[in-house]
Amino acid sequence: MSIYQKLLEREKESQPIRVGIIGAGQMGFGLISQITRIPGMSVTGICDVDEANAKRARDYYQSQERRKVTTITSTDYREVIQSPHVEVIVDATGVPEVGANISLEALRSKKHIVLLNVEVDITIGSAMNQLFTSAGLVYSGSAGDEPAAIVELYEFSKTMGMEVVVAGKGKNNPLIPNSNPDTCALEAKKKNMSPHMLTAFQDGTKTMAEMNLLSNAIGLIPDKVGMHGVTANLDNVADKLNLKENGGVLDKLGVVEYVDGLAPGVFVIVKSELEPVNEEIRYLLKVDDNHGAHYTLYRPYHLASLETPVTIAKAVLEHDTSIHPLGAPISETVTVAKKDIKAGETLDGIGGYCIRGVLETHKDMKNNGHIPIGLISGDVVAKKDIKEGQFLTEDDVELDPSTTVWKLRKLQDQLFPVPV
Repeated sequence: MSIYQKLLEREKESQPIRVGIIGAGQMGFGLISQITRIPGMSVTGICDVDEANAKRARDYYQSQERRKVTTITSTDYREVIQSPHVEVIVDATGVPEVGANISLEALRSKKHIVLLNVEVDITIGSAMNQLFTSAGLVYSGSAGDEPAAIVELYEFSKTMGMEVVVAGKGKNNPLIPNSNPDTCALEAKKKNMSPHMLTAFQDGTKTMAEMNLLSNAIGLIPDKVGMHGVTANLDNVADKLNLKENGGVLDKLGVVEYVDGLAPGVFVIVKSELEPVNEEIRYLLKVDDNHGAHYTLYRPYHLASLETPVTIAKAVLEHDTSIHPLGAPISETVTVAKKDIKAGETLDGIGGYCIRGVLETHKDMKNNGHIPIGLISGDVVAKKDIKEGQFLTEDDVELDPSTTVWKLRKLQDQLFPVPV
């Protein structure tokens, strides 16, 4: 039985999935609105630090919901998570420290969790996935985010017996490494976005984090620190993302990448060693015999929070995920200064003025002593002067060990030590 059919059964039985949503901003509000049109699912809790946002989302939901649903609102995430009328939690905050507290409370309250918070997932996801699984709960990233959309293509390809040589996404914004909330304020206002969110898109942190999450879920790694980020289209992306010896930019295959030119879509590049299969795929993709040995499978959209209900339903109805870490971290998004920072200066976090994220392997992060960007949370202070473009280590900054994300990251490091 399909997920949709199972939802119809829940609707028929008047037993809808009861969803609590933490974060009623752009993503959360879109999700809350969408659930009014989904059978067998209802919003029974909404939390936001801004009480007006939570009530606005609740009022709109109630105005559109055709069933009678009681929806509690709160500025305290614990009130929603602990509610007996909520069975699955969606974290739509995008803040590592907030996400760490939400995940820990959901675990304690024995509730499944669906993350629209890539930032916390790449920081402590390996530990939390193991803890949730051990507790018989589901820990999942969201359908609609690029990583989960790419996983769909990846598993589709692997199920057909194809080798995936590259998996990636089109970047939605031009890369502006030194972007900050002031430089993008006007554009953010036009797009009705938070300047901090747009900053994280523009300075590359979000793309790095998304490919980090993908890497941890499927085992492919970046070809180089920060990936290549080539400009390409559907006709030439498979040629550009090929080995150098074949005219491409890669030193190795089996990598994650982002591309300027394919947004808002996601893709995998596949190959087969079997000539009958190559002959068939050339025919089906309508390419000629001169086409290279690698083929691009492309999904031209991802619908962000509008697809999150698919993951909510999978978690509750099938005890399954859309994306989760394989185990130990495979890649990391590490911290780079995007301006000169003076000794004694307090660093802000993702989407701010001080730092941006760059992707590298977990092994390289450990060897270099680099800091995962999700740990720039709480009261983080520079110990010495730091130059723009510098990769940060704990010799450079004093992290905040009082934060929940720091404590859970320490637990993760104990659960998944780097092999000698």
